[in-house]
Amino acid sequence: MSRPRFIALLLVLGTLAVYLPAAHYGFTLYDDSDYITENPVVENGLTWAGFKWAFAWHACNWHPLTWLSHMADCQFFGLNAGWHHSVNGMFHAANSILLLLLLLRWTNALWPSAFAAALFAWHPLHVESVVWIAERKDVLSTFFALLTLLAYTRFVEGAKFQSPKSKVFYAVALLMFALGLMAKPMLVTLPFVMLLLDYWPLKRFEVQYSVFSIQSLAMEKIPFFALSAASCVITFLAQHRGGAVATLENVPLHYRLENVPLAIAGYLLKMIYPAHLAIFYPLNPLSRLKVAVAVIALVAIFWLVWRVRHSCQYWLVGWLWFLGTLVPVIGLVQVGGAAMADRYTYFPTIGIFLAVALGVRDGAERFQISKPIVGAIAGLVLAACLVLTHDQLNCWRDDITLFRHAIAVTKNNDTAHLNLGFALEKAGRKTEALDEYRAALKLKPNRAETHNNLANLLDDTGHPNEALAEYQEALRINPNHVASHNNYGTLLVELGRFNEAMIQYASAARLDPADWHPPFLTGKALLKQGRDSEALSYFRQAVQVDPNSPGVLTYLAQVLASDENPQVRDGNHALAMAAKANDLTGDVQPAMFDALAMAYAEVGQFTNAQQAAAYALKLAKAYGMTNDVAVIQQRLQLYKNHQPFRQSFTNTPANGFPKN
Repeated sequence: MSRPRFIALLLVLGTLAVYLPAAHYGFTLYDDSDYITENPVVENGLTWAGFKWAFAWHACNWHPLTWLSHMADCQFFGLNAGWHHSVNGMFHAANSILLLLLLLRWTNALWPSAFAAALFAWHPLHVESVVWIAERKDVLSTFFALLTLLAYTRFVEGAKFQSPKSKVFYAVALLMFALGLMAKPMLVTLPFVMLLLDYWPLKRFEVQYSVFSIQSLAMEKIPFFALSAASCVITFLAQHRGGAVATLENVPLHYRLENVPLAIAGYLLKMIYPAHLAIFYPLNPLSRLKVAVAVIALVAIFWLVWRVRHSCQYWLVGWLWFLGTLVPVIGLVQVGGAAMADRYTYFPTIGIFLAVALGVRDGAERFQISKPIVGAIAGLVLAACLVLTHDQLNCWRDDITLFRHAIAVTKNNDTAHLNLGFALEKAGRKTEALDEYRAALKLKPNRAETHNNLANLLDDTGHPNEALAEYQEALRINPNHVASHNNYGTLLVELGRFNEAMIQYASAARLDPADWHPPFLTGKALLKQGRDSEALSYFRQAVQVDPNSPGVLTYLAQVLASDENPQVRDGNHALAMAAKANDLTGDVQPAMFDALAMAYAEVGQFTNAQQAAAYALKLAKAYGMTNDVAVIQQRLQLYKNHQPFRQSFTNTPANGFPKN
């Protein structure tokens, strides 16, 4: 086995070994629910309906390839989180090998290339991108970015000799770039990286650096820039529509500008000393002194790399690679409430790692430091990275550990307290959850989401009056908070205050016409009042808003199949909706088969009703759903007696769906 292949094998084995513990981790509540565990379209695996869905805007982004990759995981592994983690790890290992191949092709320097690739593979700053399942978009987009650069390099090499294959490699590079953008739009600055590579190591600039040569190289990349421009427009529209783009009122321009040098300096420091890494870094007040120091430090670095640009071109390229690829996520367009994020460094750090590796090589030669000493130091650095990566990985073993760690290593992190509270609530530790919600409010009392979560918990724990007060406070702070309107309305329904509830649902519907919750909850409230015929129009409106919501389809199918009012029942429509709900969820949910059985019974197909109910019963037993087992058994007996199931919805709980 050749030396490069042996190094590549060690790189893969080391990467997979260090990330092996993640195979035993579960999903996290932070984004994994939106991307996988509470996303029925994704859970259903690869379907034509899912394929079309993936190309629409979801989760404030447009990244269809990422959605399809999650669907593929669910197709093959279901909701086995270990395999989802493992796929991320395998992409990361593949990226490390692709990077090694690229660096060898660019520099023909084996050990510096191996060191830079190993830093990329084993640096703890990259744990977030690899172990966080919802961040599949990082490892996936980088996979295609590296393939883009590899194909582009082959194009340039072939173009020197006017090889016919060079055009093929150009087309492959363009295709890989398009796929990368469809995985994560952060790659929009990749054409600028290609221009940097033209300068070094591909050395396509003329010696005199004429404007003509630069212009021709830029013109060559017009198709790449066109894809970037289209991706920028689509992404901005998706994030703006989803409400993810912070306004200048919430995050002023001067704050954004001051935070840029701090964030860049922070990333550099975390590369050198990767301590206090967290899933979320809050937008805390800025120190003018720290901003000034960061600006001076960055200007000094830029001055230094510019001074040595002739003798050490890789320093300038590596530095501009780092800065340029950070531009889309540096906070000038503030998305979300984070000051910075470890995952944003996944691709940009390649530039710094490359510059450092070659700088160490050249420095050792200049100062005549022996290769064994350099090798020993490099080995110690990589060993330290492996140890720190292992430690950081442990912080991700569950949600409670993850957010406790974030609280411990950051200041005034109300988002971490809020999510820790939710994790504790899910674990049944409601008293501790209340403490965390109140800690979050102490840090940021004017956050509607926290009041909403606190109100939800108070309502579950039998404190409706306190919950009412919290919902009212949430809406006082943010009258446009749709979830609070919906949840407040649901509590009012539970208290029998129907007219007030309708006002809340109407407000939510007006604020977000694309949300299916308001019409659906309005329909449930009307059912509780015995106004079943009126409820149907709202349920159908909810289906029109989101035709792929299995829960809405199932509930409407139950109403149409089993309502005691004959003027409401419509067995054929119930059958169609129940069948679609089953199809969307992969035929594995007992509630959907139960609704299907009701619909079959309503149209007189009692044999099919018995088969569907029997399968629903089997699934309910497998999932340990004791209460559902008894109810389904009673309905099954009706079907055996050729009797449909009938029910009144006036006594059904108003909060049959999870609160927002």
